[in-house]
Amino acid sequence: MQNVRGTKSRLFLSLLLVAVLAVGALGLFGCSSDDEASSDGASEDKGTLRIGWIPWDEDVAVTYLWKNVLEDEGYDVELTQLDVAPVYDGVGNGDLDLFFEAWLPVTHSDYWAEYGDSMEDLGAWYDKGLLTWAVPDYVDAVSIEDLVGMEDDFDGQIIGIEPGAGLMRMSREDVMPGYGLDDYTLIEGSTPAMLAELERATGAEENVIVTLWRPHWAYGAYDIRDLEDPQKLLGGAEEIRTLARQDFTADFPEVAEWMQNWVMDDDSMASLVLTVMRDFDAGQEEEAVESWLSDADNRALVDGWIGK
Repeated sequence: MQNVRGTKSRLFLSLLLVAVLAVGALGLFGCSSDDEASSDGASEDKGTLRIGWIPWDEDVAVTYLWKNVLEDEGYDVELTQLDVAPVYDGVGNGDLDLFFEAWLPVTHSDYWAEYGDSMEDLGAWYDKGLLTWAVPDYVDAVSIEDLVGMEDDFDGQIIGIEPGAGLMRMSREDVMPGYGLDDYTLIEGSTPAMLAELERATGAEENVIVTLWRPHWAYGAYDIRDLEDPQKLLGGAEEIRTLARQDFTADFPEVAEWMQNWVMDDDSMASLVLTVMRDFDAGQEEEAVESWLSDADNRALVDGWIGK
């Protein structure tokens, strides 16, 4: 009887030892897996970034570019399209984290005056922004001041974009009264609607005036030119800057550093915008960015921003 009990006792201890070793092995493997995940930034959940954007073509392009980059680096990204005023309000009150299309010091000066104290300025990524009025090459007018008396040639219309855009405010409040264009109407609409009218008019060789800006792919797609602005009422060269909510750098120091490293020149900007806005259809922005990043030079450019 004692032998039986002793045998059972040894069997129990053996089974207990096996179980302890198994649990230890699982724990070891689990720690190894966690260590690997933590050493690989792309497998971490680093938090959610809320990005506001406006339908200006370069903002569409860079917003989806950064969505791709940030998600690859382990961040969740939420995109919200708004008019420019609600974007500034969203970043200013903390509902949005980032906005990539701040035109300063002139175009968005009123928004900056209202919200600038409640934002972080993460720096300029492009420094050759320019607001323009553009016409087809076959139009006789050379300067904005030449438009006086030519109202019938253009049906008395200047084709604008979103009503809240700084370009529209300056066109309405500065350019039109400054050049005496009282007999023209500035048509409010959207950037896609303006581009559609530009394409229709140039295809039919009809006269048209559009509010535009540089850089923009339309200058490569259509035979158009800027009207001279001798009074400089549309301002001079501006910077396109990244704005963030207050305390963003403290909460996301890595991303803030990447934003400060980010710079694009005319060639890289043009290739990205053309790929996103012309080579792919609306709704295919993520595929377009993947295509752009498949080029080794473009990937190297982005890797330089994020320190890879």
